[in-house]
Amino acid sequence: MSRLSFRLSGWAFTVGLLLASPAALAEEPAKAAAEAPRKGQVRGTVRARGTRRPLADAAVQVWGMPDVVLPDAEGHFELQLPAGTHAVEVRAPGHKPASFLETVTAGQQVQVIYRLDPLEVSPFETVVREERPRTEVTRISLQGPELREVPGTQGDPFRVIMVMPGVASLASGLGYPVVRGGQPASTGFFVDGVRLPMLYHLMVGPAVVQPEFIDSLDFFPGPPPVQYGRQLGGTIEARLSRPREDRLHASATLDFINSAAFLEVPLASTGTSISVGGRMSYSGLLSTLLVNTLSAPGTKSLSARFWDYQARVEQQVGRGRVRLLALGSSDVLASYAPEVAEPLPEGLPPEVTNGGGGLTRFHRVDLRGLHPLAGGELEVGLAVGADAVGIFSERGPPRVRLGELTLRQESLAGRLRWTRALGSTLRLTAGADVEQRRGTVVATGSEAPAGSEYLSEDDPLTRPTSDARMSGAYAELQWHPTARWTVVPGVRADVYQLLGEATHTAFEPRLTVRHALTEALVLKGGAGLFHQAPTVLLPLPVMDLSGLRYGLQEAMQFDVGAEWRPHTAWELSTDIFYNPMRRTVEFSLQQLIDLRRRGGVAAADPAGSGEAFGLELMARHAPAGDWFGWASYSFLQSRRRVRIERYDDQNRMTGTSWATVPFAFEQAHVFNAAISRKVGSGYTLGAVVHFNTGRPETGELTPQPMRQSTDSEGNPRWVRRERSQPGRLPSFWRVDLRAARTWTLDDLMLELSFDLLNASFQKEVFFYEYTSEQPSPDAPATLVRKARGFPVFFPMLGLKGSY
Repeated sequence: MSRLSFRLSGWAFTVGLLLASPAALAEEPAKAAAEAPRKGQVRGTVRARGTRRPLADAAVQVWGMPDVVLPDAEGHFELQLPAGTHAVEVRAPGHKPASFLETVTAGQQVQVIYRLDPLEVSPFETVVREERPRTEVTRISLQGPELREVPGTQGDPFRVIMVMPGVASLASGLGYPVVRGGQPASTGFFVDGVRLPMLYHLMVGPAVVQPEFIDSLDFFPGPPPVQYGRQLGGTIEARLSRPREDRLHASATLDFINSAAFLEVPLASTGTSISVGGRMSYSGLLSTLLVNTLSAPGTKSLSARFWDYQARVEQQVGRGRVRLLALGSSDVLASYAPEVAEPLPEGLPPEVTNGGGGLTRFHRVDLRGLHPLAGGELEVGLAVGADAVGIFSERGPPRVRLGELTLRQESLAGRLRWTRALGSTLRLTAGADVEQRRGTVVATGSEAPAGSEYLSEDDPLTRPTSDARMSGAYAELQWHPTARWTVVPGVRADVYQLLGEATHTAFEPRLTVRHALTEALVLKGGAGLFHQAPTVLLPLPVMDLSGLRYGLQEAMQFDVGAEWRPHTAWELSTDIFYNPMRRTVEFSLQQLIDLRRRGGVAAADPAGSGEAFGLELMARHAPAGDWFGWASYSFLQSRRRVRIERYDDQNRMTGTSWATVPFAFEQAHVFNAAISRKVGSGYTLGAVVHFNTGRPETGELTPQPMRQSTDSEGNPRWVRRERSQPGRLPSFWRVDLRAARTWTLDDLMLELSFDLLNASFQKEVFFYEYTSEQPSPDAPATLVRKARGFPVFFPMLGLKGSY
């Protein structure tokens, strides 16, 4: 150290200078670095175990340090830690906390992924929709576990409707609902605005839309919104799951009758989301092997093929979105006798063939666009479709088609809808739709109905194509005059055209009123006028087109009720409805074939009338905590006024007259209770209890009901029972069960489920057989009525993996 002293203006200064060599100066930073704490870096992501979902609401903290690190929206975080071993604790709402040990090396970076176990494990990851305010009289919205964990449904969302209030059934296990006393064909099934022409494989199998594509279901047993038109009964709308844009998703399902796959790929760079799915049912293969193995040589064999597909591409375009949706299915079920190689005889096919079966097939492609317009949102859609349902007979080898009866239909449909809020109290919805259909009945050879001219184009039945156009426009105004009142008037107008033959118009006013007496109690009421083309029992291609020449069906719907929410998870509701059917035209398939052959000239006016009325009660606990469930009771009455045949005690027809008869599938009392609960450790248990009183014995789809009488010599005999005095089938009840176990792996979730329809193994009677028995040649004959039916028992073991 050197010092220098000097004086300036009376002030004295001393300055010290430190002089060091270059080597000494170089040692100082190194010594400072050695004395500083040595640090490393931990970078990572917090995810939910099994689903890989980023946990943006997690908290990361190192033991012994006060600071808490919060991950970003993608679950990423970063820690600067001294070298050594540290305990890291991670917490997130709805997940079990976890601790991890990390060893940090100075100047090094450690990459980690922290996975937290969810408190509630579910193999179904969906984007939950916010509950929409109710503006309808009655809308039951289901989502999440309510769609896939209800016992007896095999995880099929559409089958859950069968345990809803207001719903009766054709038979236990069949998924076509009889809603408030209407034909199943009068209920419309939609997927995001696209009407499904058929719902189940071969009418009775699983639904044609894979459950992975559906995240919510709206059921309108009463008057629906005005965009749903050209139907008399209920409405069921499945809403597609929203595209998940965070990461790739995939799942695969395997059970006794189906194998399915689903893949969803987001392309963040272009704003595109691609979803594809498919299902192949090998029940036909299994039943073929089983039947063919158990059958004796020389008996018939079985062949079956089932599949469906769904694909969706959704693209962000400016402020709007465009979606392309394609879906379809194909089913063939046939049986064959042992094949004998022999040439076909010339001319008409022989009466006896060695094979035959049935087929169902449909395809739909729908393009939809959403875009802001004039302060509201505009939706435009265009759909094309092709449908086929039929039966066929074949002979071989080589296999040659001998005859078929096939209903084929092509369609082109367009729709648009515009919605805009007009201030804080009004909301306007207006739209239009049009559908062009071309239908053909192919009836040839051995499958042509009696009286047809084989391969003759002059036969009215096989004359090619019927063209029809159905168009409509609607408007609806949601008005909230006060916070407690909601008034929704609407109107719809439709034109039905069987081109070249008939044109019908329909005007349908509708009104819904809701009044909140308190925050928890709502009174409601609604009414509307509805029309539909003539129907067969189930929706079939061409049939409604052919029926247009006989006019439209017309019905009104009146509904009043109340909804009470004593708790956020609980809702109690009641509805009283009355549906006068001012004009009904409900055909059997054979009636339509006969009428078509006669060129549309009916032997008598096929129109009738009727009414349906009833009461519905429901108590429901929404998915909350670890369980969900509901209980419902329905009192249902449905009648038709039709022309019936009269018979005397000698079984002779004495004439016809008008009479009021019960609807063929009326079930006066229906009770359902469903519950599903997560019991811990990944286990879920559930049960459904169902009860219904018996249907009337009408003979429409079953053998003719009989009553006791005597012949001219006084011997007992069965004679026809008139439809105006029907008997009743016995009541039926069953219990369905479901158990599931879910495992969460690092990036994979597995679920093993067992679903059992009719675990109680109860027998359902479908009809009575009327016979007579004679114990000995000398003994008089005894009339015997035998109940015919069997237990509809269906176990399903399934495994699902989700990535």
